[in-house]
Amino acid sequence: MNRLREHAFARLTAEEAAEMIPHGSLVAFSGFTPSGAAKEVPRALAARAKFLHNQGKPYQLRVLTGASTGESLDDSLAKADAISWRAPYQSSSHLRKRINEGLVEFVDMHLSHVPQSVLFGFFGKVDFAVVEAADVTDDGRVYLTTSIGASPTFLQVADKVLIELNRDQSRRISDMADIVIPKPPPHRPALDLDHPLQRIGKTFVRIDPEKIVGVVETCEPDELGKFSGVDDTCSAIAQHVVRFLNEEIADGRIPLDFLPLQSGVGNIANAVMHGIGEDDDIPDFLMYSEVLQSAAFHLLASGRLRGASTCALTLTSAEMQQLTENIDFYAPRIVLRPQEISNNPAVVRQLGVIAINTALEVDLFGHVNSTHVCGRDIMNGIGGSGDFARNAYLSIFVCPSTAKAGKISTVVPMCSHTDHNEHSVSVIVTEHGLADLRGVAPLQRARMLIDNCAHPAYRDYLHRYVADSGSGHVPHDLSRCFELHQNLLMHGTMLPDIS
Repeated sequence: MNRLREHAFARLTAEEAAEMIPHGSLVAFSGFTPSGAAKEVPRALAARAKFLHNQGKPYQLRVLTGASTGESLDDSLAKADAISWRAPYQSSSHLRKRINEGLVEFVDMHLSHVPQSVLFGFFGKVDFAVVEAADVTDDGRVYLTTSIGASPTFLQVADKVLIELNRDQSRRISDMADIVIPKPPPHRPALDLDHPLQRIGKTFVRIDPEKIVGVVETCEPDELGKFSGVDDTCSAIAQHVVRFLNEEIADGRIPLDFLPLQSGVGNIANAVMHGIGEDDDIPDFLMYSEVLQSAAFHLLASGRLRGASTCALTLTSAEMQQLTENIDFYAPRIVLRPQEISNNPAVVRQLGVIAINTALEVDLFGHVNSTHVCGRDIMNGIGGSGDFARNAYLSIFVCPSTAKAGKISTVVPMCSHTDHNEHSVSVIVTEHGLADLRGVAPLQRARMLIDNCAHPAYRDYLHRYVADSGSGHVPHDLSRCFELHQNLLMHGTMLPDIS
């Protein structure tokens, strides 16, 4: 293989690379979760922003990524007041605060839509792509690291490219990559993809090498924290999901050889995957998902998970070490795809994926809010949940029944913000139980959700709300439908008499 030769591209320090990027630029960074995210150049950009701000000069960037990123990117730039605009998803507390204060313009969007939006210039011209790679060749082949995300499209459309060549990442991670950039419509053929592990692309992205204006050598792992242990709430949710899946198999609604699973990010998702893996009645299975987290990785090692198609390896440093030391075992079992393929609605529908995602709140008629607190303040964003939920064979949403020590009910009369409407939601699960909403009319849905999923402290209130709301296909009292949210804003708790 034609590996990077000495001086094939300009070798830069991170500071020299940062000086190339002017105020107001649209910069597309690699990263889907902290996996494969650019690190040294963003930190240098943050330092440059602070220096210029101290001189009374403006310096902010429009920032585009595949999804959320690590501390060195979103956190560093947000703390330095170096972001004016951001898309499509984030999980940084510092950036979230600035977004909700109106200091950063934030565009929340389905992750599968990002590459096409970039390709057609919906956000304007991409001035720079800053992308982490394990290798880059003289003829413009870029071998990505632990995530693919939207990096192939960023590399394709950016005017200039800066490569973070990360020596900490094994070059062989790219053996798992399966990179396809679909043709633009109306000449886009259907994806010939009928198995989660089928490979239809290349292990690298090829670009014009003249666009590569510099290489910054780095050597550091992804900035991934550890997930919390499985608590009683997460364990109870997992048990309800496992019981439901077993009943679906027994009733013939899920094939005996099962269906591919998608699982969102976080502690509940990890707990559910762990619970599925522990249950002997569920057969060994495959995943077609956007992330591969710790629980799924351990199931892969044990053989319970037969293989996984994903967009990012969201693994701890120890797990990454295990993967690289046993790459011959994992490489045939993991496929790393661009997000427009990993989250492709047509493939999700074709494969019959069972989607399991987390909700912030659900309402009595099956709508789901994944993104906004009290309809106003963004948490992270919709991410890929909509890509999967709307097109899944089964769309399951999980959440605890309460938050903030019971002060917030996640089951409310009407969602303060709706990301997934009732038509995209099959099942809702909390630690108290499960509501299978398929084929159930609105009033019966409400009673089922209250009795099976709501916290006991809120059930009487919710039943009274339904009883007092009058008639209608979807009975609502528009004068009271946000009463719980108003109580929270005024009293700090949804039910003021809750201690």
